[in-house]
Amino acid sequence: MKIESIKTFTFFDETQRKYFIVKVETDDGITGLGEVGIGHWGAAIQQAIQHLSDLCIGADPLATERLWQRMFRCGFFPADKVYACAISAIDIALWDIKGKALDLPVYRLLGGPIRDKVVCYPHNRASTLAETVESCVETTRQGWKFARFDLPADLSESNESGPLFEPREAIPRAVELISSIKEAVGDAVNLCIDVHTRLDTANSVALCKALEPFNMFFIEDPLRSENPASYRTLRQQVSVPIAAGEQWSSKWDFREVIEEELINYARIDLCIAGGLTEALKITHWCETHFIDIVPHNPLGPVSAAAGVALCMASTNVGVQEMPRAPGSYAQDLFPKQVLFEDGYARPRDEPGLGVEFNETLALERPAPLNSWPPEFHRRDGSFNNW
Repeated sequence: MKIESIKTFTFFDETQRKYFIVKVETDDGITGLGEVGIGHWGAAIQQAIQHLSDLCIGADPLATERLWQRMFRCGFFPADKVYACAISAIDIALWDIKGKALDLPVYRLLGGPIRDKVVCYPHNRASTLAETVESCVETTRQGWKFARFDLPADLSESNESGPLFEPREAIPRAVELISSIKEAVGDAVNLCIDVHTRLDTANSVALCKALEPFNMFFIEDPLRSENPASYRTLRQQVSVPIAAGEQWSSKWDFREVIEEELINYARIDLCIAGGLTEALKITHWCETHFIDIVPHNPLGPVSAAAGVALCMASTNVGVQEMPRAPGSYAQDLFPKQVLFEDGYARPRDEPGLGVEFNETLALERPAPLNSWPPEFHRRDGSFNNW
């Protein structure tokens, strides 16, 4: 069996949510699906996929480690984040093919099952503090065991540059929000707050100290990701659990925070950090330092299935990110997704990742390759991370 072609699809679902899916085809007729982690960079990543196709077409799709090494290193200069996204999508698709070719679910190829199901957290994102609280109440009613929400910006002061975000003002708003959520849902629900790289070290220390009484499950991305060594400064001053890593694109980016045990949860994005091949290595490395994984998954059904497969086969799992319940969205585009009930996901017990893709419908709903996320601004007019 040889790789015959690699196709890309960028499209919208019925809510105008964008997806970037990769399909790898073989001469045996077996196909696999992958997903790109940074959809806003679509044109650059599509070009990288086309470039990497030179190495992949005609190769054995089951030789995932060999192909990964060639894709990452054959350009002599190690793959950057654009190429890492391309490699990730291709690699996930190759594991899907491998499962189908060997008539096994991907999680069994990875060594699972270790558990029967994977606990997940939803996105409780809303425009106001009151709406965020209500979102947490609603997902709790639906059976979710976690709630995850953002460090609040001040949407009342939005302008053409986007919402206002002042770090020192966000900290007391976060305390108010979490107090209200705790009162509404009680102590049985695990709470996570996503700082989303919006704070510098001083303000992140202040936030973490302010949240110590709330017994948070984790504080996510309290710092920007460019300098992992900054987590050493933060770790020395705070005691709350820290989750980080969604913007890192290889095991080398994780090296420092794992070896020095600067984080409690590794936010591996399988669609950015090199696919299942690389994520499995990072996960086992984390295990030696008693760091649990919390796979980053803000995307669609393919990313979700890959993350759940990894969690099914890994002992050191905290929780799986799952923005919406699988099967509750984009069912016309992805008629078969991972199974979900009462806050837990389960992979389908069938070959590959267990995801089906309506290629014809995706072609009818094209989305532009390039786009931009929202922007935040400070009161003085300067830019702040979203």
